Formats: sequence, C-alpha cells, structure tokens
Amino acid sequence: MSPKARVIYWFRTDLRLHDSPALHAALDLKPEYVSASISKLNKKSKLFVIREAPQTVLPKLFKAWKITHLVFERDTDPYAKERDAKVIDLAREAGVEVVSTRHGRTLYDPDELVKANGGKPTMSISQVQHAADKLTVPKPLESPKSLPDPGDLSLDFEQTQPPQEPDINSIQRDGEERSYASLSGTDNDFAVPTMSELGLKPASTQHRGGETRALAALESLIANEHYTVTFSKPETAPTAFSPQSTTLFSPHHHFGSLSVRLLYWRVQDVISKKENKSKASQIPTNLIGQLLFRDMYFAAQAALGYSFAQTYNNPRTRFVPWHLPSKIDPETNLVTGSYTIDSQQAETWFQRWKFGRTGFPWIDAVMRQLRQEGWIHHLGRHAVACFLTRGGCYIDWERGAEVFEEWLIDHETSCNSGNWQWLSCTAFYAQFYRCYSPVAFPKKTDPEGEFVKHFVPELKEYPKKYMYEPWRASIADQKKWGCLIKGEESGEEGAGLKTYPKPMFDFNERRGICIEGMKNAYHVGLYGDDPRVKDGTWRQLFDDKAEGPTEGTKGPTVEGQTNSDGQDVDADEMDMGVDEDEAEAEHQGGENRGGDSTPRGGKRKRGQGTLDGHFVSPSPRKKRERA
Repeated sequence: MSPKARVIYWFRTDLRLHDSPALHAALDLKPEYVSASISKLNKKSKLFVIREAPQTVLPKLFKAWKITHLVFERDTDPYAKERDAKVIDLAREAGVEVVSTRHGRTLYDPDELVKANGGKPTMSISQVQHAADKLTVPKPLESPKSLPDPGDLSLDFEQTQPPQEPDINSIQRDGEERSYASLSGTDNDFAVPTMSELGLKPASTQHRGGETRALAALESLIANEHYTVTFSKPETAPTAFSPQSTTLFSPHHHFGSLSVRLLYWRVQDVISKKENKSKASQIPTNLIGQLLFRDMYFAAQAALGYSFAQTYNNPRTRFVPWHLPSKIDPETNLVTGSYTIDSQQAETWFQRWKFGRTGFPWIDAVMRQLRQEGWIHHLGRHAVACFLTRGGCYIDWERGAEVFEEWLIDHETSCNSGNWQWLSCTAFYAQFYRCYSPVAFPKKTDPEGEFVKHFVPELKEYPKKYMYEPWRASIADQKKWGCLIKGEESGEEGAGLKTYPKPMFDFNERRGICIEGMKNAYHVGLYGDDPRVKDGTWRQLFDDKAEGPTEGTKGPTVEGQTNSDGQDVDADEMDMGVDEDEAEAEHQGGENRGGDSTPRGGKRKRGQGTLDGHFVSPSPRKKRERA
C-alpha cells in the first residue's frame, strides 16, 4: 500500500455525515484526499457528481485519480447487490481495495437479522424482536470534525453515456434531458444536476430534504417529550396536513439524511427516563416500532431478493387471482413492467383510483395529496391500498405498488412492497374481512372534512353532512354549492359550476364481492412459488365465474403475449379495524406462510438500474420530488 491512501467515498443511500459507519471507515484510512458532502468542514470539499454510471466510470477514475481504496455503505437491495458485485470485481482488477462491510441504512444489518431468524425472511414484528435479541443496535457515530482536500480531480477520459431506457422519469419530464452534456457538469464543477438539466417539471411538493433540515426536525421531536413518549401510529390523524400528525422522517431515512440509529437512541433516551416509563406507548405502535417495521421489510427482501416485490415465484406471498395481473418474463421469472387488462372495467377503476377520480372524496383526496406532495400518512396509504385491492376494486397490489413507486418521495422497494402485501392480505397480515370504509373512517379524525376541502376543492362549499357522500345531496343543493355530482371526471360545467364524479361503484356491494373472492383464494391456499401458479393450472381450482381472471386454463401471461380476452399495457358504517392492525401485528404473521405459528403444508431490475445514470462520488441519481 502507498504511504498515503487515495480514497473514493461513494455516497448512495447515506447522504449525511453524522452516524456514517462507511465514511468513518474511509477516514480511518487516513487518506490524502477523500470526496465528501459538506463544504463547511472543508470549503474545497463537497458532493462531487460524475455524470456516468458507476460500472463504467469507476474503472476510469481508479486509473485517472490513482485510487487505492473504494469505500461505500453496504446495501442489501437485490439490484444494489448485483451492481456492487460488479463494481467490486472491477476494483479488484484495478488493484483497488474495497471497503463495503459497514451498514448504516437500518437498525440491524438485514442479512444478520435474517441469519438470527434462522435464515428465514422476517414475516412478523415478533420475529424481528426475537432475532434482534441476538443483535445490538450500534450507538450512532459523531460527524467528522474535518475532511481532507479533494486533490486533483482532472478527468482525462471520454464519457460513456448510460442507456436511457427504460426512463422511469419520462412521465415527469416536460423538457429535454441534458444532464449528460459533460462528465463534470455544465460548468465543470461536479454539481448536482438541476431540475432544468434533467428536463423535469417543477417540484410540486413543499417537503424538502437535506441533513441540516433532518437534524433540526429531530431536535424538534425530542424537545416535545410528551409526543415522543406517547406516540402511537394508529392514533395519529391521517387527515392532518398542515402540519401532518407524524414525524415525516421517512424521506430522510430513504435518502440517508437522517440516521435511523440516531433516531432510535435519541428516542430511547427520552422514553427511558423514570418519569416517562409509565406513560410510554409500546412496540409495535410507538416510534421504535415504526423502525422495526422498516427493518422487518428490509430483512424479508434481503432473504427473498427480487421475488419479494412480486407475487409470482414468491414463497411467502399468497396467490390471489387479482384483476390486471402482471406479465412475467419466463427467463427470469420476474415481472416485466407490463400487465394484462383482463377487465376493461377494472382498468377504468384503476385509472380513476390513480388520479383521484373514484367519486369517493376521502380516497380521491389521499391520492391527490400523494400526487402533489409525494407523501401521505400511513393510514391514508392503508385506506387507498385496501380500496384498490381487497376492499373495493380487487386489482393486483402490484399495480398500486407501481403508482406509489412513481410518486412517493420516501419510496423503498422493500417497505412499499411489504406494505402492499400487508394491506392486500397476501403476506404479513390476514384479516381480509376488516376493511376501511371510505365514508366512516375519515370522519373519526376529520368530521368537518377539512382534508377533503383542501385536496378536492370542488367540494369545498359542501357542508360536513355531505362531505364524504356528496352524491346524496339534492341537485338543487349541488347547484347551490357550486359542484354537480356527475360522470367520471372533475371539471367545469359552465355557469360557474364545477363537476365531481359519481362513485364508481357501490362500496358495500364491492366489499362483499372482494371478501368472497379473498375467502375463495384463502381456501384454495396457493402461494406465489406453487407450480400451479407458475404453469397456470391454478385456474382449474377457481370457478370460471369467480372474481378475477379465472376463466379457462391458460398459464400466466408472459412478455409479448396476451390472454384470450386480455390486452397488453405498460405499467410505467363498516368495520374499520384495519387502522388498528399495528397493535395486533406482533403475532399476525402467523396467519400467513412464514409467520410465528407452524407454517402450512425485469421490471424491478431495469427500473432500479436506471438509478445509476449518474455516479455520485458520490451517489446514484434518484427520482426527484415532483410527483
């Protein structure tokens, strides 16, 4: 090894200096130069973005900058594992030592959590807790006090532009993508690409990121001891929006601007005070429980890989013959990003759900908030997910997960897929008969309908009696309040009147149909890895008239084919108990395969690959905040 190490520190999902184990490992090498992210520690240092994919640019940088070490935080996402394995091989070929054993994205290393769970995916909070008894949550590390100069950053090689397809952000663009004009940016200053350079529309969300904001928000939380100690997720209001009723830390955890371990220990310090112990809320509904849910999903994905984010070939997810099923690549057994329209009505319902035009104001308000802000409350996510799947439309949860992936600023494949499986009762949770009412549930926390008035402004003049059921108002009253309930769209009627759509179905009727469908699917008892799911003979187990595409005996739809009655499409006063299920979550996993009781007897790869369009010395390019 040379007398002085020459180090590249590669930021990916850890955009911070506090509690960064991998960054500490880089600085422990006592490097001559190191790239870093905060210029206030060293005015010559900052986040350097090199506009090329890491798989092609790193070998060039190793040579051009005479690199001895490459350091990055370990990532257990399946795409990241493949990418990092390739980069490690390239580094070895170049004689560069790789340091990638440190984790900091979760409380526990997901692979270690799986190992402590007997090598199995974590399918319940109790499994996470029992496995965690064998592990520890490391104390957070302090931010470094100083950073070396970056050194010579000259680039004497040609740029290799990464493939632009599939472009997962194309729907968000209204201009030309110009971020690859040069390796080091328009002004050769290694700057982060601007929204204009990326051709993206202006951000519609008011939420902003960064480590400084994240740490300030954490201090505000800790200063409010009562909130911190008594926090219980199911008791927070999904209808609160200015401000929201929860911490909104999830986007910071996604980008790494706030360490989950720092949050964990700061909260533990507060609730462990003698005067707070008796009134503290408990796992799984408290703040610590929320972090454990996150770890549960990360570990489940670490154990199952790509198959965790789909039903097909997933041994832990129940098979349900949903409408609009995903198409499968027969060579990889992975979803392709396309789906089959087995029912035109289901496709219409899906599009109305996605864009907030269902005719149910609570559902539409939540979906419009998601599209505008890129974030919605945990219970709002539950309500719209239940409505799309087992509580109304009977549409494949993978369709909903794709919409959330497109619009959420806190999107994690593991958490998103896990939550959709939970709410569709295909994994983690099984009480499918417990559904959210789109009328009664929001009244619990917002009887005046202020949330709906804000996000569905065409109804702002309606009184609270009709806020969640505007179709019950007389035509005369609808005109008086300036909005007619008609058709399938929101718009202008003329004469100063607006329109809001009628409900797209009778909710009580659809809820009953969905419950019968779920009963049938549970009775059949198939999981995603069952041979009958793979070869299509599952249809023989369902009556042709059952809900979903159950007719005939043909196999699963594969890329480039359709079912006999389907089309191809690219994906790019009721019981309200679901809002309480976190309190029941400790043992609910036992009702699905892999839970606590004795068990019963491409698109993802391609989409994640596009995240590496820019090598950031750090991080790969992320989808911007605009929804």
